[in-house]
Amino acid sequence: MSASPSSRYVMPATPLGRRIGRLFNSVVAASTRSGISLRGSRVLYVRGRKSGEWRSTPVNPLTYQGNRYLVSPRGHTQWVRNMRAAGGGELRLGRHVERFTATELPDDAKPALLREYLRRWKFEVGTFFDGVGPDATDEKLREIAPGYPVFQITARPR
Repeated sequence: MSASPSSRYVMPATPLGRRIGRLFNSVVAASTRSGISLRGSRVLYVRGRKSGEWRSTPVNPLTYQGNRYLVSPRGHTQWVRNMRAAGGGELRLGRHVERFTATELPDDAKPALLREYLRRWKFEVGTFFDGVGPDATDEKLREIAPGYPVFQITARPR
């Protein structure tokens, strides 16, 4: 029995894959924390929905048609659940902190954003999209949309 798209969460299948993923994320996060962005990377900080403590993970914010978005290629992860509860967070690059509010998008609004996200970062996240690429039809992208949470983020004044 497979999980429904709205509960989709992907983690590497093997212990080695998990170690490699953690190593890659820690390198990206360390670089980003020190002020070196890898293709636009930022470290996302969001308050834990149960603990209230700040949680962090590296992300690739997407700018598309003048708006900014966060896409979760692994599905309904802990940061996604925390974002839903907190309604916003912070993106950090070195000492620069950008506070924002977040609005989750409906599935029908996602196809163009998923296409652009894949166009920019397929080399990094393509394995989480089960063979779907930036050349996929709108119909296919709409079909997979429930498994890929997308948030529009808006800068919050200090």
